[in-house]
Amino acid sequence: MRWPVLVLLIINTVASCKFTDDEDLKKKVVYKGPISQSRDIATLYSDSARLQIKLTAPLQMQYENGDGIYPNGINMTFYDKQGNIANTVRANYGKYDKQKDAYYARGNVIVNNVVKNETMRTEELHWDKQKRVLFTDKFVTIQTKTDILKGHGMTANQDFSNWKITRPTGVFTLE
Repeated sequence: MRWPVLVLLIINTVASCKFTDDEDLKKKVVYKGPISQSRDIATLYSDSARLQIKLTAPLQMQYENGDGIYPNGINMTFYDKQGNIANTVRANYGKYDKQKDAYYARGNVIVNNVVKNETMRTEELHWDKQKRVLFTDKFVTIQTKTDILKGHGMTANQDFSNWKITRPTGVFTLE
């Protein structure tokens, strides 16, 4: 009597096992991770053999669609026509969107205009390379030689020489 029960148990176990069929084997696995990683990168953008922008990062992860991610931070230096540093941008994280040809930075973003000695701080910043514009819709603090200005949202040209806070808040000095 024990043998028939044992045989039924074995048949039930084998029948309940799923065998992979040809369709499962034919399914294509799509990899969505980075195709390459580079350490201590430096990317230079020039126009007419004149250095315009220098981008550095400790790690760059490149994706098949051309996007790049800078998970350990990003530093950008913008140069004027004479080759002097106009401003710098630094952030804890960066991303390049190839389709939009734009950069995105977040986490303790600091923009420093060297010429005017002005500093902007925010948590998120976008840079449109084609339009040459920096912008954000997040809270910003801009420190000039005489004032500390605060507000939500900001647009600026890429050398941060002209900027505008979209919705300013706080106390302002009027001359």
